[in-house]
Parts: sequence; structure tokens; C-alpha cells
Amino acid sequence: MHRRQFIASAATLSSAIAAPAVWAQSAPKLTPLKFTLDFRVTSQTAPFFLALNKGYYRDEGLDVSIDVGAGSVASITRIASGVYQMGLGDISSLVEFHAQTSGTPLVQAVYQYYNRAPFVIIGRKDRGVTGDFASLKGKRVAAAAVEATRRAWPMVARKLRVADDHFAWTTTDFSARDNVMVRGDVDAATYFHDSAVSLFARMKTEELSVLKYTDAGVNLYGNAILASNAMVTQQPGVVAAFLRATNRALQETLANPLPAIAAIKQREPILDEKVELERWRLTAQYVAAADTRGHGLGDVRKYLLEQQVDQIVEVFGLKTRPSADGVFNRGMLPALAERTLKA
Repeated sequence: MHRRQFIASAATLSSAIAAPAVWAQSAPKLTPLKFTLDFRVTSQTAPFFLALNKGYYRDEGLDVSIDVGAGSVASITRIASGVYQMGLGDISSLVEFHAQTSGTPLVQAVYQYYNRAPFVIIGRKDRGVTGDFASLKGKRVAAAAVEATRRAWPMVARKLRVADDHFAWTTTDFSARDNVMVRGDVDAATYFHDSAVSLFARMKTEELSVLKYTDAGVNLYGNAILASNAMVTQQPGVVAAFLRATNRALQETLANPLPAIAAIKQREPILDEKVELERWRLTAQYVAAADTRGHGLGDVRKYLLEQQVDQIVEVFGLKTRPSADGVFNRGMLPALAERTLKA
């Protein structure tokens, strides 16, 4: 009797010990994916962190890591180098990159995050910068050495029929831009509109003029989710999975940004919730612009992208003209029903 009880207990113990090993063998293996932001962690990219924190990437079989970026142009070279598989970067700069590299594109846009580029120049009214670009004549405008808003200015100048040197550039670091504006070292500065909330927190909005590139009639697509050629050709299912999870989180953030703000505060506790909510309010205007109600989030109107390519080729004197299909690959987008704006 005692022998039977001993054998039964041993068998139970053996099963309990073996169970974790069996579970570990049956657990799905996650695909690692390195994603680079265009800049630091803010509510502009809160949907990516919501997807991470709520397990949407894991649900799609992905082990995603998200790193801060060094600018929307630098993201392209990060991905082209193979250090990152995907990231967020400026699509106009991607057009230039395609024109300057021969052969198969090393990087493609796969989801249009900013349906309109949030490019603005913000000027001080006490320096004579009023509500139009003509008032910038002869002024000093701060910008980083390599950044998308600065590089896109010649397209605005061409549209307005003013000289490229309509004003003088003052090169400064991203982190110093607010300081030079507040001190009055410059008359104006370039911004992503939603990045300017840090300036709005230090200067009264009635003291500032916000000059939008879109108001000049320059309709440019902004930062897009980019993927390396290796991912697009060898692992399109992984790219599609990342986009599904991100799109899901983006829809939720547009409907209610509070959980997404909480997600970025887990990553950067120092962030101010009120400031980030205001930043997202501005971001949403460019992410879910009017076009998205027709073709859904993440897509582009081909003729508009073709026009953007033409402008970039002309303004920058590029020797080759990339194709819109080569720049933007819509083959891995989530289904239209998933991308149709719900908020």
C-alpha cells in the first residue's frame, strides 16, 4: 500500500517538474524587431508604446524594441545600415535617398503615419513675423543642420515665388531651439507643429505666429513607417504584423489618448501629461488629415505622392527620379476596414 502511494506521488511530482519544460517547448517563438523613432519619446509616437504595453506586437508574434531617434532623416540611414529593421522617417528625405542610391531600394515606406507633414515656421510677433511667410523676409530662422522642415523650405519658396534665401538660417541643435526663441537670439524657428508645445509652454501663443507649410499650398506627406528591403522581400509577413498592431493602437489612441499617454509615461516618467495631451491633439490633425477619411489611415493618394516626388527632384536638382511605387509600398498595409477612421 505504501509502495503504491509512493509510486503515485513520485509520478505526480515528475509530471509537475516536467510541465514547465513542456510549456516552454510549446510557447511560440517571437520574432525580434528593432524599431527606431524619429526623435525622442513623446505623445507624437504614443501609439507605438501603447501597442508595446498592451501586448499587440506580442500577439502578432513579435518581440519589438523601440529606441529614440536622431532626427527623421537619420532614421533612413539607420535602417539602410541594417542596425534597425524598421523605423519612423521623413518620406521626402526617402525620395532623395532613393535618387542618390542605385539598384534595389534599401528602404521603403510601408505605412504613412503623418498624412500631412506638420512642417511649420514659428515666429515672434514682436520681431515683425506676422501671419504670412512674406513677413520672414530678412529675418533669422533657427533650425537644426539636417532636419526635414528646413530641407522642405525650398519647396515652399518655389510655391510662393520667393528666393530660397528669403531669410537667413541660424543653425542650432534641436534641444536649443526653444531657448534661442525665448531669449530672442532669432526671430523664428522651424518646428514640427506638434513639437512646438514645449515652446508654447514658455511663450504665450498670442506672442507667436505659426506659419504652416500646408497654408502655402505645399501638401507634403510627412514621416512614414519605413522598412528595410530585407524585411520587405524576405519577411513581409513580419512587416504586415507590425503594421496591424500599430494601426490597432493608433485607432485606439485617436479615440482616447489617455492610455497611450500613460504608456509613454512608463517609458519617460518625467513627461507632463497635460503637455503631451496637447501635443497629441496637434499630432492627430496631421495623422488623421482629411484624406484619411477616403483611403484610411496609413495610405497615400498616388498622384499626390507623384507630385511630391516631382517637386523634390526639381528643387534639389536630383539626377534620377524615383518612382512613387518604389518609395511607398502599400502591399503590407492592414485591410481597409481596419484602417478606416473610427474616432
